[in-house]
Amino acid sequence: SKQRAQTSISYAASNRNYNNRIMFTHSTGLSKRGWAFSLSGSRRWADEGYVRGTYYDGWGWFAAVDKKINSKHLLSLTAFGAPTENGRQGGAVQEMMDLAGSNYYNPNWGWQNGKKRNASIGRTNQPVFLLNHEFRINNNTTLNTGIGYSFGERSVTALDWYNSADPRPDYYRYLPSYYKSDPGLESQIREELLDNENLRQINWDRLYDVNNSNVRTVTNPDGTQVTGKRSLYIQERRITNTNRFNFNSTINTRLSNNVEFTGGIQFQKQDNHYFKRVEDLLGGDFYLNLNQFAERQFPSDNVANRWNLNDNNIVLGVGDKYGYDYNINLTKGSAFAQGLYKLNKVDIFVAGQLSHTEFYREGNNLVGLFQENSYGKSKTMRFTNFMVKSGLTYKLNGRNYFYANAAVGNRAPFFENVFLASRTRNSVQPDVKSENIQTVEGGYLHNSPNLRVRVGGFFTQYQNGMDVMTFYHDGYQNFVNYALNGIDKQHYGAEIGVEYKLTQTLTVNASAHLSRYLYTSRQNALVTSDNVDTIVGRATIYSEGYRVPSTPQEAYSVGFSYRSPKYWFVNLTASYFDNSWLSFNPVRRTTDAVDAIDKNDPLYSQILDQQKFDGQYTVDFFGGYSWLLPKKLSVANKRTYLVFNVGINNLLNNKKIISGGFEQLRFDELGKDVNRFPPRYFYAYGANFFASVTFRF
Repeated sequence: SKQRAQTSISYAASNRNYNNRIMFTHSTGLSKRGWAFSLSGSRRWADEGYVRGTYYDGWGWFAAVDKKINSKHLLSLTAFGAPTENGRQGGAVQEMMDLAGSNYYNPNWGWQNGKKRNASIGRTNQPVFLLNHEFRINNNTTLNTGIGYSFGERSVTALDWYNSADPRPDYYRYLPSYYKSDPGLESQIREELLDNENLRQINWDRLYDVNNSNVRTVTNPDGTQVTGKRSLYIQERRITNTNRFNFNSTINTRLSNNVEFTGGIQFQKQDNHYFKRVEDLLGGDFYLNLNQFAERQFPSDNVANRWNLNDNNIVLGVGDKYGYDYNINLTKGSAFAQGLYKLNKVDIFVAGQLSHTEFYREGNNLVGLFQENSYGKSKTMRFTNFMVKSGLTYKLNGRNYFYANAAVGNRAPFFENVFLASRTRNSVQPDVKSENIQTVEGGYLHNSPNLRVRVGGFFTQYQNGMDVMTFYHDGYQNFVNYALNGIDKQHYGAEIGVEYKLTQTLTVNASAHLSRYLYTSRQNALVTSDNVDTIVGRATIYSEGYRVPSTPQEAYSVGFSYRSPKYWFVNLTASYFDNSWLSFNPVRRTTDAVDAIDKNDPLYSQILDQQKFDGQYTVDFFGGYSWLLPKKLSVANKRTYLVFNVGINNLLNNKKIISGGFEQLRFDELGKDVNRFPPRYFYAYGANFFASVTFRF
């Protein structure tokens, strides 16, 4: 009922993740009988996006109905969803990007039957349904109550293989640098990769050939036998199926001319089901549900290598579950209250929240390696948390304001960071704590007809954070889990924004953000292996002073905006950002990583130093025009508009912007070669655009 009564039809073109978008939206407005309806549908698609080998096919839908029962009651039902499928880009090592001649090299695809095929396909379809009741108790008090339910899957595919050569084209053993001890061979491999694009991409034909030639007879644990082409390579689908129920109720009341109160309760119940399915046998007849790493360590044990002892069929077809299979069940309830006190010169608010969170893991597999604690429910983790906030605004006059806010509290850890190896067992970190948070901010605001200024500063401290990282460890020759605790961080900085109206149509704005995001503690690592139910190692991570990664900690911009009285506008903004840092590998920040290396040796710094990205710039343009069509072109005698918008990001086509990346968690502990497992990067797009035309009536 709050949507304008109108119909909108639009088309957009882009060269980003998708190339085309169509959208239709219709809203009726509120009828005399108190009904209102809104409907919307859209599709975005691209046969190939900005990055080679990617594609996009996304649909969107929205439906809502309101019923105004009387002046006090409004009932709303809303549903929306966005089923989407996309071929994904993978982070890549710089060596392979240089060989491919592009910072947008994508290792996730290869040619098959003359077409590009992507191994990493993401899908999501998780619709949401909301029912809301708005109750206007009186002119000063409203009560909003809502329930919501969402369900569905999100998933991603990947290649999986059994005791076979790694099929990924940028695997470290396939790179020229792996053979640097043999300059002739290194040069030969480099030339081959430069000359043959197929060597830089997934070789789908080879995977099919291997599977087609591998005819075997296998015996199930129940004694039945199967003969056929046993796939050594498959495409798997990693699935998260979510069911989530939410309830909330919020009351807002004005107690007097000076006092306002807001309070509410919230409840959430969520069940996440994590499992894998066989997506494609790649020419084979079946795959086996066996743990090859368990076989490597226990070659004669026909129980340890089974993923699920409750299932006597280890022969898999397309669509069958295999590997890990477990649920995480979460329940959370909270209550909050806020009071706002307004005076002529001062506004003061005080707010508080109390919450309780519970979650547990429920294993659906009786894993051969972990028969004691893999199947069934884990112990329930329980956390009671609080947050208290307060703030003050001093109104010097109608144009100048000073403000200060502060908060202190804690929050429950994410369940992904509590379980040591959630894919295989119920074990949890030994000292699980809530994360403590303290934050303060303050600043100055100026608002006048031609000038707006905002100056502020902030400081936030996090203590007792947790994380779990899983990766292949060459020393243990297995997948290991690095469970980190004692993660402390500080975020602090200052920012300023200025907007000045030079004329009635021309405005200039500028901003600066200068901050530091730092780790401020030595973290503790508990190391477990996916093959044994014991702690295989402990380590101190010397992370103090390292930077929190993947976001610029300095940013500056200046822009101009022209808005014509004839209903068109243009914006042009130049930005510069710096102090972005690569996500670092904790294994390289231990005493073992630099053992026996002299501190004056350059290798010592190469292992320990965190990579800082170069400062970069962009110039961005956005403009639009709204055209009121003549009456003879209007629809049903309604005011009818054609609206044009165009945006061009990175107008100067800067293709050197690293938008993110990470050090690989594998590390050559014996040879201390930091280049054996080089970092993987993502680069921001070069010049890219979005242009749309909308017909609205």
